[in-house]
Amino acid sequence: MLLLRDFLAMSGPMRLATVATISALLFASPSTQQTYTACNPTMQAGCPADPALGTSMAADFRNGASDQFTASGNPTFDSNGAAFTVSGHGDAPTLASKWYIMFGRVEVTMKAAPGTGIVSSAILQSDDLDEIDWEWLGGAVDQVQSNYFGKGQTTTYDRAAVHSVANTQGQFHKYTIDWTEQQIVWQIDGVTVRVLTASSAQGQFPQTPCQFKIGSWAGGDSSNPEGTISWSGGVTDYSDGPFTMYVQSVAVTDYSTGTQYAFGDQSGLWTSIESTGGKVNGNANGSPVDTAAPAITSTSSGNVEPFSGTHADCSTCTTPGAGGWTVSTLSSAVVTNTNYPGLPSGWTVSSSGKVIPPSAAPSIDIPTRFVLLASGALATGLLLGFGV
Repeated sequence: MLLLRDFLAMSGPMRLATVATISALLFASPSTQQTYTACNPTMQAGCPADPALGTSMAADFRNGASDQFTASGNPTFDSNGAAFTVSGHGDAPTLASKWYIMFGRVEVTMKAAPGTGIVSSAILQSDDLDEIDWEWLGGAVDQVQSNYFGKGQTTTYDRAAVHSVANTQGQFHKYTIDWTEQQIVWQIDGVTVRVLTASSAQGQFPQTPCQFKIGSWAGGDSSNPEGTISWSGGVTDYSDGPFTMYVQSVAVTDYSTGTQYAFGDQSGLWTSIESTGGKVNGNANGSPVDTAAPAITSTSSGNVEPFSGTHADCSTCTTPGAGGWTVSTLSSAVVTNTNYPGLPSGWTVSSSGKVIPPSAAPSIDIPTRFVLLASGALATGLLLGFGV
């Protein structure tokens, strides 16, 4: 056991590193196996710049692995393309791009994995947890979900939409995300199925450099919280597996140019992003995108959470059309949380997610970084046992 006197004898940077390491070990969630952010530029200073794609790339995984991606969890390659196989507890095969795009177009031709509780994903995610998703559930063979998050916030739960597509597990389909500072367009086999404008995203529009990640995992693993299992469609029976997602090919165009992208400040706004050796939107003069989309009539009847570090912690997630859950109709009204579990009587939540006390009480705004620092210090004290 590390003694308190030894801890106090460390240099300042070493003490901070020790606190950070212990806190990370204590609070790490199961889904951090697939995706996480090592340094959030809206909460921390000195985060490194992100390597930029700055051009276009394409990879046909039927020809083998691509040096454009970093593999984890042992995806394999065969005549179908990249194979992401879940066969047991903890399996989460993933390919993550070695670069980021600052607005752009992503196309992935793939078949989703079958199996109750199995989740296939193709996402764009930034260091400050902006996120644009395609997700498939193994128990919903004729559906795919589109979703988005700004800064990882979940102040409203009307974001996930459900789209019908025939035989996602037995037939290859091309799924596209076209992302600009003005809108996000989701397409299936070249047909636009959803459009989100920046003005309609209520301040949660993804707008910072994003990494591209594809992979699969078992949301239905029996070790996950009940809400996660429900969201993914039910408990996964690994004896029915293995369960494999196939990605035949991907094509990506970065709408910006340069060698790296950096946050100019902590606002999280696209106008603050700086490009080294290039220009934000320097490659944005592409072909026009069809923005005529059908009305969104299906959405989750519960809480669909961001992919990063939260699916495994979600206690109230549900999924439409799988695991016995039903699809609800999306009305024109915005569904907004006005209360959080455990919030004292009279306290409310604003449309931006800020907790507001009763009018008679003073408003208190505690930055998340202070909460994390306090938690880390407490964790350190508990693990050190305050030995002397």
